[in-house]
Amino acid sequence: MSDLEIKVVSYETSWNEIKAIRRAVFQEEQGVDEALEFDGLDAGATQFLAYWQGNAVGTARMRNLDDSTVKIERLAVLKAARGRGIGSQLMRKAIALAKEGGRDRAVVNAQEYVKQLYENLGFEAVGELFEEAGIPHIKMVLKF
Repeated sequence: MSDLEIKVVSYETSWNEIKAIRRAVFQEEQGVDEALEFDGLDAGATQFLAYWQGNAVGTARMRNLDDSTVKIERLAVLKAARGRGIGSQLMRKAIALAKEGGRDRAVVNAQEYVKQLYENLGFEAVGELFEEAGIPHIKMVLKF
């Protein structure tokens, strides 16, 4: 997949691309309320963008929860770019960065329908299904 590039980006300079992807996926496709999607936590998070054939097509963010744990969230890939492993590559980049930063585990609240993506990366489900923004989710943890 030489046409794919995953970058750690600045929130300030890349916000328009990040917002456009998340708006298309979460608000337009899934009906998530804008106030829930844009929760005020982006400025303090590490932001990732996936560029496929030079176009921004995917994003994720990572936040430190404590000295040992990161939360990776807001993973989104535009519909036209899905099925190419872009979501997995975004996650691998975030996990690698967390390891480099001395963290030893990552947490996600996975939408139930993409649980397999996270399992393929080594995440394990913890607890019961819960609703977030009207969508079934499961908490998943990866220990490094």
